[in-house]
Amino acid sequence: MNIKQAADMFGLTVDTLRYYERVGVIPPVHRNESGYRDYKTSDLNWVYLVKNLRNAGLSVESLIEFATLAQLRETQNVEAAQKQILIDQLKELDEKLTEMKQVRDLLVYKIDTYDSHISQFKTGELTVDNVEKLWERDKF
Repeated sequence: MNIKQAADMFGLTVDTLRYYERVGVIPPVHRNESGYRDYKTSDLNWVYLVKNLRNAGLSVESLIEFATLAQLRETQNVEAAQKQILIDQLKELDEKLTEMKQVRDLLVYKIDTYDSHISQFKTGELTVDNVEKLWERDKF
């Protein structure tokens, strides 16, 4: 598969794929006899993994480290280091998900109480001085 097809397949640009390869986010892609990139299944798996890890917030530096370790697999025992990168990313992602759920719950609360609060402001039941303190609520 050529670079344009690979880029289209994952909703990336050709420039992004070239960048990922140039900086080492993905291992070097095999070139055909004409010198064009020829993406194989293993290359596409890397692109898929990298796209998803980037979307989840993994840094380019961590991805470079992960890909570099993969290329050393034949000469060094790197599995533990690679796995640790993934474990660290999972932990970070879980923390972000917890934060996002809290923000989502706050938004649901604000939407659910919006009409009531606006009505109370209009009637004078709520003022800027007696509005609830959102940060003191236990949960949303």
